[in-house]
Amino acid sequence: MISRKTPPSLGRSPENAAKNAADAAPQGVAGRSDPSSALSDVDFPAPLRPSELDPLGRQAAEALYREGESANTVASYRSALRYWAGWFALRYGQPVALPLQPAVVLQFLVDHATRSTPQGPVCELPPAIDAALVAGGLKARAGPPALATLAHRLAVIAKAHHLEGHANPCADPAVRELLSRTRRAYARRGERPARKAALTREPLARLLATCDDSLIGLRDRALLLFAWSSGGRRRSEVAGATLASLTRLGPGEFVYELGWSKTNQSGSDLPDNAKPVIGAAGAALAAWLRAAGLSEGAIFRRVRRGGHVGEALSPAAVRKIVRQRCELAGLEGDFSAHSLRSGFVTEAAARQVPLAETMAMTGHTSVATLVRYFRAADARRSVAADLIGTLDGGEK
Repeated sequence: MISRKTPPSLGRSPENAAKNAADAAPQGVAGRSDPSSALSDVDFPAPLRPSELDPLGRQAAEALYREGESANTVASYRSALRYWAGWFALRYGQPVALPLQPAVVLQFLVDHATRSTPQGPVCELPPAIDAALVAGGLKARAGPPALATLAHRLAVIAKAHHLEGHANPCADPAVRELLSRTRRAYARRGERPARKAALTREPLARLLATCDDSLIGLRDRALLLFAWSSGGRRRSEVAGATLASLTRLGPGEFVYELGWSKTNQSGSDLPDNAKPVIGAAGAALAAWLRAAGLSEGAIFRRVRRGGHVGEALSPAAVRKIVRQRCELAGLEGDFSAHSLRSGFVTEAAARQVPLAETMAMTGHTSVATLVRYFRAADARRSVAADLIGTLDGGEK
């Protein structure tokens, strides 16, 4: 066992720690117990209490907390908390207030998770309350949510309790066991999380074919190629891309420095932050910048009527552009901005790009996330997948 007492040879004891520190300080202003005594003509603010955070300090801390949080995360948390408030008020006839009891969380679970019956899957949320939640704009349509949505709302209410210093009702053994059994029940029924369709090279080419030489067409072509070719950038990263982080290497060749991302939220200076934008992507980006006359600020911007280049695109606008181009290309499937990211990884796996090179481009920190793409591609190439071969008559 390691002792934390000060060695006697140092001649110091915990009781005299403050005195020893003061004695060890250099003489002069820096060594005085009250530095303000050297500036007698200056009005200092009232001393703070070390046992609690000053109100202004609390406001500053809260502002830093909000600024450091992803805008998408904040929006999803607010949406989930609004839903909790609406559901609780309708279910219990009173405003929601923390802390919640585990029984409330259990009721939330059975109200929103489906179970199998001879009549089909059902949940316990009364139809009248379900309709009221839809009418109040708290949910898009009637019926139970996806399991991922339910799990997210539970995670949000758990986070709210943690931030307020309350015991987490979601950590109650009964809640954890029911949620675990619910996940198993969904898996046994064959229900899997919905995944967006991937925009691999071939469907991406169809999207690019819809982009003409107008200002909007040049922007969308540059945006699609930038997002895909630089490693499958997320919509927030595309919307936040600025010319200050873009270095031109030559005609149609750039390097983009990704200073912040979902997997690097502290903005650490990492070797893999540099993303090459070359080839078709570099040429499209150069054409857009030239046509838009941009030299600073956001790279991808709104184009107003009359060809006026406006403010930076929002993440939602990036998603809308991808979906609109998919519709124009006649693609069938559930596509979104994330389809560019999953498409890049899927294409890399199909072409047997080394896993480490793919991760350097995408910024993934978890190998497990990417391995499923590569294993799916390997399975299609596997000899074991086609042991029967070609039968007589040309049939397999």
